[in-house]
Amino acid sequence: MRKVLIGAFACAALAAGLVSGCWTDGGGTRSGSGAEIAPAAPVRAAGGAAEASQVQVDAAVAKVFPALIRIYVVGKYYDGGREQKSQSSGSGAIITPDGYAVTNHHVVGKARNIRVTLANRDEAEATLVGSDPLADIAVIKLKPETMRTPVKQFPCAQFGDSARLKVGDVVLAMGSPGALSQSVTQGIVSNTELILPWGGANLDGEPVGSLVRWIAHDAAIIGGNSGGPLVDLSGRIVGINEIGVASLGGAIPANLAKRVADELIRTGDVRRSSIGAEVRPLLRGSKLDRGVLVNAVAEGSPAAKAGLKSGDVITAFDGKPVQVRWAEELPEFNRLVLETPVGKEVAVEYLRAGKAGNLKLTTAARGKARGEDEEVRSWGATFRDLTEIAARELKRPATDGVMVTSVRPGGPSGQAKPQLVPGDLIVRVGERDVKDLEELKKASAQLTAGKTEPVLTVVAFERGTERLLTAIRIGPAEDDSRSPEVRKAWFPAAVQVFTRNLAEAMNLKGTRGVLVTQMFPGSAAEKAGFQLGDVITHVDGSPVEASQPEDDGIFPAMIRRYKIGAEAEMTVVRAGKPVKLKIELPAAPVPVAEMKRYRDEVFEFTGRDVAFNDRARNKWEESQAGVFVEAVEQAGWGALAGMRVGDLLLEIDGQPVADVAALEKIMKALRATKPASVTFFVKRGVHGMYLELEPDWAGATN
Repeated sequence: MRKVLIGAFACAALAAGLVSGCWTDGGGTRSGSGAEIAPAAPVRAAGGAAEASQVQVDAAVAKVFPALIRIYVVGKYYDGGREQKSQSSGSGAIITPDGYAVTNHHVVGKARNIRVTLANRDEAEATLVGSDPLADIAVIKLKPETMRTPVKQFPCAQFGDSARLKVGDVVLAMGSPGALSQSVTQGIVSNTELILPWGGANLDGEPVGSLVRWIAHDAAIIGGNSGGPLVDLSGRIVGINEIGVASLGGAIPANLAKRVADELIRTGDVRRSSIGAEVRPLLRGSKLDRGVLVNAVAEGSPAAKAGLKSGDVITAFDGKPVQVRWAEELPEFNRLVLETPVGKEVAVEYLRAGKAGNLKLTTAARGKARGEDEEVRSWGATFRDLTEIAARELKRPATDGVMVTSVRPGGPSGQAKPQLVPGDLIVRVGERDVKDLEELKKASAQLTAGKTEPVLTVVAFERGTERLLTAIRIGPAEDDSRSPEVRKAWFPAAVQVFTRNLAEAMNLKGTRGVLVTQMFPGSAAEKAGFQLGDVITHVDGSPVEASQPEDDGIFPAMIRRYKIGAEAEMTVVRAGKPVKLKIELPAAPVPVAEMKRYRDEVFEFTGRDVAFNDRARNKWEESQAGVFVEAVEQAGWGALAGMRVGDLLLEIDGQPVADVAALEKIMKALRATKPASVTFFVKRGVHGMYLELEPDWAGATN
């Protein structure tokens, strides 16, 4: 639902690819407690403008600078079927005399090795105590015995009360930009409730912006400052620097950072509650002055069991009034739910169709959004377990199975017939069902025990709605890149005519055929070795005589000449060289092109009836009604409201949209009444979303 942060984390880890994957516990000591919160002391002139003398700045720096650390990380990420490493750096601050330090999750959350440089230039090794991607906060523990001059106590900084910050207060950003020596920059607070319109960063599947309202400031920060403290003039930490957007820095408020850090120090983890409801601010057209709108309720969740429904407005939660009219207020409601003790029964007051109601629900533990990746070399692939959140996204009733996250070309999984691809879910290895990654590794170990050669093993896996079988030689694999010969079902790839102009521009003058423009994941074309950018020039030796846009029917006509299940050998041009691939050609589903469409000129989007392929890819039931959003014009009204290609339009102003005919009827009625705003309800993946559109009716015809 949220895009990755535009701008940058203030840490080199992002560029190194360390924001994917999951954190692991480095095994550090989990004892001690964080520093106490002390009142912040913002300095302000009588007229309200911030002022800071050199004496005040020097005093604040003197309190925190000795606790400032530069962090070097050897991190891990997973790609190409392997665990891969990279180097990055960030910043942090020591918060306890025994060496606990706070920084960002995206700095150390996937670290294999951590080394820090202190303000006195001595160095120490550190271990990861715990990390929380949702708040982007992590705690590491310095090991004094690894220092050149071991210390009994470390210099440490204190947290201040970030709730007391005001716009205009002077702040100091401390850290190690570009992995250089520790530095300090000065600025003022420009916003104490910064949110980002695209939702902020997404770390390990966790939407940071759903919980964090950043402290915006103009103290200069660049790559390497991530995890460094934002300090007030009393010398207390009021934020943990995390992001840079244009000329502004963004810091995680100290009150949130301290709560998370203390829990990580105590337990190594952060335990949060969930009710299973997705919410958003009240619609702009709403006349309510309180509450938060329920977008969707997850099946089987505490909210669903208690009777909460999509469209309800929660007005009080656990005895606390709720007011979310603006996006800036949404993280506070999320925090209220997340910080409720797990398993607590809470009272919820709500409005449904204008009528007040109340219910009680028992909160459930909110697990991680994503499991940890791990490489299994005997398979030549990386895998992860399913979490409850991931299982719900996949519409699975349980977390059984092991997900493939990447495959090494030429490795055992890459040479399987059919080969495994990212997103496949392994459920059985040989004669043994596998519920998680640990069981998969045990099954593999039993199969290969005492063997010197790879063992050919039948593996059952799920791909979308299908349950498939493949044969994998588990164990050491030949490292080659042969395209596997795989049984295929149909040719699921989009193509366009390879025009003369394209051929000339790509130094392939005289080449005729069609260009592969889209590959469907797990398709027969993908298994056969086709790739984006391939130019198909021959089918069983017959040339594909297509060179002009109007020749777009030639290639489909050639394919239709074959009987269902017949094998065809195709010649493609790849990187300037011919490659021959074989594929079976069964009957295709009803073409999307034959679906009824409707394009709305006012709202600037195109919808069509739901096709077979839509249901297959999205795991929709055969009875699923709605209109598939096929196109959304850039910068149009639909795009501005957040409509996306692939959305399933279900309702307009509360009226059900069963198909294109219903959509057209509703849109014609709206043109007659010309309301100031229109609310669309769409399904996006497993999520429901209300979108408010404010069209320009000028020139619209009935």
